[in-house]
Amino acid sequence: MPSEPSPDGKRILVATPRGYCAGVDRAVDAVEKALELYGAPVYVRKEIVHNKFVVETLTKRGAIFVEETDEVPEGERVVFSAHGVSPAVHQEAAARHLQTIDATCPLVTKVHKQAVRFADGDYDILLIGHDGHEEVEGTQGEAPEHIQIVNGPQDVDKVVVRDPDRVAWISQTTLSVDETMEIVHMLRERFPNLVDPPSDNICYATQNRQVAVKKMAPQSDVVITVGSANSSNSVRLMEVALEAGAGASYRVDKADELQPEWFEGATTIGVTSGASVPEILVRDVVDALKEQGYTEVVPVTTVEEDVQFSLPKNLRGDLKAVGVEPDRPHRARPAGEKGRVSNARGTGNIVK
Repeated sequence: MPSEPSPDGKRILVATPRGYCAGVDRAVDAVEKALELYGAPVYVRKEIVHNKFVVETLTKRGAIFVEETDEVPEGERVVFSAHGVSPAVHQEAAARHLQTIDATCPLVTKVHKQAVRFADGDYDILLIGHDGHEEVEGTQGEAPEHIQIVNGPQDVDKVVVRDPDRVAWISQTTLSVDETMEIVHMLRERFPNLVDPPSDNICYATQNRQVAVKKMAPQSDVVITVGSANSSNSVRLMEVALEAGAGASYRVDKADELQPEWFEGATTIGVTSGASVPEILVRDVVDALKEQGYTEVVPVTTVEEDVQFSLPKNLRGDLKAVGVEPDRPHRARPAGEKGRVSNARGTGNIVK
């Protein structure tokens, strides 16, 4: 982003990484490629990702967003969102002869598989997450008889299990790492033999964005998180910024939601964005701040991500059948850039 020194020291710290993660990029690209290949309309169950701008843009291109599978006409094509769906939803789609494209983030799919394995082992499974969130609904649907949701620390004492020695935990992928660890520690005090998932549940992108904000926040009078209100990871970023030392922390969908009074007396403004936010919205916020005198732009980088996920298998096959190579990802690596760090492997566990 262009940067010019400010005579009064006003500056913008821009967090890296920010914005689109690999799972979001894959899901949005799946809808775009489906519209190009099959033509409109293409139905999408729930919001493909939690971002108003993305949903509005895809709607203009011919995507039709529905809440439930039974709103899709029989035999039509439907895309399942990045947040994942339960086996019951797949069964409903099959019963209606729908042509499905499953754009579930592979990291969410990993958590689904963990839930199934723990259920097969007859564990009581404690799912740390937000009741009603699409991802949580999809995960719980994998083993509803075994899974109970723990919304926060206030739910820990309410947990009832059959055998305190056969209890495991998993989590929603977009939570605050710190909050999740706090809940796990509280659960372990009740259930000392609590079993961890075999690898991290908090996704690499969520962790990376929170780490970048923690580095930026102590230097910031105000932190602006770009993201929608129903985006769990965006809301968490706003909260993490405040907890990490920012003077104030706000969330906006777009630049026109910025309020001048937020920046009274502020010299340094931090800017980040949730994992479902396109970069254009961040640049609009930076441009708006420049108009208020914050002309110096300073990147705050903690890690460079180089993660990509292939498009859903059936969509890849249909693209190749018509001679289109489904290249992934869109973003080209600058000439001369060396290898970058990949954080998608999810090795180890967040509770050490």
